[in-house]
Amino acid sequence: MQFEAYQQIGAIPYERNDQRKAHRNGTRKRTLKTRAGEIILDKPQFREFPFETKVFERYSRVEQSLLMAIAESYIQGVSTRKMEEIVKKFGLDRLSASEVSRICKILDEKVDEFLKRPIEIKIHHLFVDATYFKVRHGAQYKTRAFLIVTGIREDGYREILGACVAESEDSGFWSGLFRSLKDRGLEGVQTVTSDAHKGIQKAVESSFVGASWQYCHVHFDRAVLESIPKKDKKEIAEKLKDATDDEMKMQNLAAELIELGFSPAAETIDRFRFDLWNYKAYPKAHWKKIRTTNVVERINKELKRRSRSVGAFPSEKSLMRLAGCIMININEEWITGNKYLSMDEE
Repeated sequence: MQFEAYQQIGAIPYERNDQRKAHRNGTRKRTLKTRAGEIILDKPQFREFPFETKVFERYSRVEQSLLMAIAESYIQGVSTRKMEEIVKKFGLDRLSASEVSRICKILDEKVDEFLKRPIEIKIHHLFVDATYFKVRHGAQYKTRAFLIVTGIREDGYREILGACVAESEDSGFWSGLFRSLKDRGLEGVQTVTSDAHKGIQKAVESSFVGASWQYCHVHFDRAVLESIPKKDKKEIAEKLKDATDDEMKMQNLAAELIELGFSPAAETIDRFRFDLWNYKAYPKAHWKKIRTTNVVERINKELKRRSRSVGAFPSEKSLMRLAGCIMININEEWITGNKYLSMDEE
């Protein structure tokens, strides 16, 4: 801080020169909570203007790195009660409203930067999905959709590309998200894998002309089995699995289901027969990884795990804050880990 004082006024103590911008006015005792406990600082004072330091923010009584540690604990799923215990161990009786606000600001800036970063590498395969959370609106709690888009880049690595909080999975919300991704540089999309929500299908058709829509096989199996009686589910599930990579077997299964009296299940197969096999246009080694939305499931699972300790979110902004931080951590693992697909495989 003494060096900062020298930089700001342009002179060391008692020095006289033409570049001096202010005069010292002693020091003032200042307490600061740090990871090593509470320390007392001698903060320099100026007569003409306030002294500023990077050691702490103005009016702050808590070290920035300590706030980051608390914020990271929050992201990792530490409950509010345990957070209070952690804070006490750091020597803080409580966090003031301004300190909580600063933690939120740290996280919001981090998330905003992540969601607006340029997409610099072509994305060949997109995976889109939504999960739902309770969010408070005034005196009411409403269900909101959290839309997520991930992709596999042309170099074989996975990347979380974008997300937003929406009122529903209506095509307008998906189209808006896709448009924002294209504005950030998204290009090269060849397939889009998702469930059969009509809003997604409509948005994909208008947003990615020339790309193929791939119906996620996990969601497809669930849709077929939904109308099958419980006692027959296991047998039909095994037949579905056997027909996964064989179009003729799948058509034969549809005919068999009609004979067994399971017409709704057969109609599901018939309705999506042209959208189940687009993954076959790519190397066989890639099939299992591009015909389902499993790449998104890790994200959804982590979001749900963390939200259990939250219950309902006080606002859409708080939902995005937490979800965004979780996605940042997962995305870092993806782009610094092993390749998801070997793009040289044939």
